[in-house]
Amino acid sequence: MPTEQAARPTRIRYRIIALIFAITTLNYADRATFSIAGGAASAELGLNAVETGYILSAFAWAYVLAQIPGGALLDRFGTKRVYVAAIAIWSACTALQGFVGWLPGVTAVTTLFAMRFLVGLAEGPSFPGNARLVAAWFPARERGTASAIFNSAQYFSLVAFAPLMGWLVHEFSWRAVFWVMGVLGLLAALIFQLFIHGPDRHPAINAAEIELIRDGGGQINLEGVAGSAKVFDWANMHHLLTSRMMLGIYLGQYCINVLTYFFVTWFPIYLVKERGLSILQAGFAAAVPAICGFIGGLAGGVISDRILARTGNIDRARKIPLVSGMLLATMILGCVWAEQEWVVIALMSLAFFGKGVASLGWAVMADVAPRQLAGLSSGVFNMFGNTAGIVTPIVVGYIVATTGSFDLALGFVAFHCLLTIVAYTAIVGPIRRLELPA
Repeated sequence: MPTEQAARPTRIRYRIIALIFAITTLNYADRATFSIAGGAASAELGLNAVETGYILSAFAWAYVLAQIPGGALLDRFGTKRVYVAAIAIWSACTALQGFVGWLPGVTAVTTLFAMRFLVGLAEGPSFPGNARLVAAWFPARERGTASAIFNSAQYFSLVAFAPLMGWLVHEFSWRAVFWVMGVLGLLAALIFQLFIHGPDRHPAINAAEIELIRDGGGQINLEGVAGSAKVFDWANMHHLLTSRMMLGIYLGQYCINVLTYFFVTWFPIYLVKERGLSILQAGFAAAVPAICGFIGGLAGGVISDRILARTGNIDRARKIPLVSGMLLATMILGCVWAEQEWVVIALMSLAFFGKGVASLGWAVMADVAPRQLAGLSSGVFNMFGNTAGIVTPIVVGYIVATTGSFDLALGFVAFHCLLTIVAYTAIVGPIRRLELPA
């Protein structure tokens, strides 16, 4: 008879999600480096609003292009090898941005665009990799919370790093931001290599936890079957792109990410140029909505899993928090009429709390992705979602350059909050696992 300790499941999956959260926090901080350093860098390098918008969008151009290849690489070679290489490459490219302007004969705009493009290319497998790890490590009843935890890192990254990056710009220079974040990323690659494994390969997990994950629908041998099948072909892509449910989910994620990319690209600049804050004040002020988004992200996952536990209805469990959260996110439009800085921060905080509650797209993907295409499905999903990273910085840049104000830009963001609700209520239909044809 097994001992009581041997029969009790270990909790290694909680360590895994904590590490994924930490890596993803750094991932988003690297995306936001130019948002914090951009004011000082633009002044030194002579960049205008349109040029700044294109530089801010450079990450997303590459990130979108890298999603399908990144997802296919994950399915072919496994999460660990691809993810470690990705972290090391994007961190090195982040550090290199600190040398912009020192290279003779190369314009600052071209160099910054190229470096941020390479960062986006390298980060391509990161979120599909997170989704694969959650699908492998967590039973269905815990996936909402697990996905919300790693997704909430996008808010926590600014809580943790915006004040640090603002201080680095204030005390040293904008270049120091890129050098410090690059070094931290290389350390993160080493940590990932040492401590992240699949459930069937982790040295500390016991049989009881493996059984708990397997019985709950976790794909415990997902890493073990990497490379066992051809996952990228046009038949598989056609199946994903002709599903009404999947197309609705893709549209919803694009709309949600419009708000995300406004926050991680233009929001600190908005605080400086439109609201008159210093770069140091903006770094700390941006942390307040980020904290609210982080809390909302965790709350959305917990609420979703509790609804699922009580009703057994996964459609209701995912859609109720999502619709409610995006209604609250439309509060961002109130900043157009707000005159005091604290009111702006309060409205942004409410909006990002709502956006956090609604950020269940990755949990939905864990629920619907075909089992044979976990990486590819997530890559297509993230490709559509991060198209917002191309559109939003450029559109906002042109709006600001044309009107001299952020008012229409805030309306642009609020419209997409409402469009998210339309996508999930009128297009997606019942949330269910998509099965490939025999």
